[in-house]
Amino acid sequence: MDPRSTALLVIDVQQGFINRHSQGVLPTVVRLVEGWREAGAPIVLTRFRNEPGSPYERITGWTRLRTAEEQALVAELAPHAGYASAVIDKVRSSAFTPSGTELIRDAGWNDLVVCGIDTDACVYDTAMAAYQNGYRPWIVTDACASTGGRQYHDAALLLASRNLGAKQLITSHEALSRLGGTEGAHA
Repeated sequence: MDPRSTALLVIDVQQGFINRHSQGVLPTVVRLVEGWREAGAPIVLTRFRNEPGSPYERITGWTRLRTAEEQALVAELAPHAGYASAVIDKVRSSAFTPSGTELIRDAGWNDLVVCGIDTDACVYDTAMAAYQNGYRPWIVTDACASTGGRQYHDAALLLASRNLGAKQLITSHEALSRLGGTEGAHA
């Protein structure tokens, strides 16, 4: 992976998505971000917000991620926001919003390394949108989690393996090694 054309997309690592199922992934996400930063490679953070009247509310009855507290990046990640190429606020699951799509296209990134929360929703949808838009998505399996539990995380990775290809699922160690980050040598 070329650090100039490979972006790390950190999907929705926000206060409102942290629970007993997802909190354990935070150290791995932070190590990945730090490795990307050390390599001088681009990082994009996303923040989901659930607006009143959204499909999430109307169809499924889900009304979380409405408050500023729930929408805030986790404290462990917040210091890295200033380094990010962009912080994309979104009302849909994929990072391929109009501004996200423009950013990725204009930056000339080819490979998009995806991590975050929820594996079975926003992470999976972003990876699939990347694939459908002609980019090479990589899902960092140990830097993703599902608030619904391990079974949803595993189900999403199973689908991603089929729909994107098993070789597109990598660990944080593999991602950092391929990028040439210092963490990859001894993670």
